[in-house]
Amino acid sequence: MKIRIIAVGRLKPSPLLDLCNEYIKRLKWQVSLTEIDAPKGSTSKQEAPLILKQLPQNTLVVALDERGETFSSPDFAKRISKWNRAASGNEIVFLIGGADGFDNTVREKAKFLLSFGKQTWPHMLVRVMLLEQVYRAQQILAGHPYHRA
Repeated sequence: MKIRIIAVGRLKPSPLLDLCNEYIKRLKWQVSLTEIDAPKGSTSKQEAPLILKQLPQNTLVVALDERGETFSSPDFAKRISKWNRAASGNEIVFLIGGADGFDNTVREKAKFLLSFGKQTWPHMLVRVMLLEQVYRAQQILAGHPYHRA
């Protein structure tokens, strides 16, 4: 399985970056992270063309958005497996916007909107949360006891 995360902002050396690197190291799936340098204080409308420019052709796009659907971890694992089949061997691309979320032009490119709940999360922390859930999905699909229901 190939997964790309496209995220607005650059994560500086910190415990969050350490956690991201730890989950990427643990994953057997091919995972890459593309960071978008957006000018400080940019709006979602200004970030949209930078995000869209990074989208590869023929990929299944999932945008993390407060308007999206929520899943339990086992349901997310099933969904990621389904997305992988739908992507026909191409990448699944997860999008993480900046502080203001996404412009509608980005949302319209997404096949699916995913939410991590009704609460608002810092966009840099969402990277760690997404990587952990992707790792958890990998372990669930492999029958590994990492996830305890």
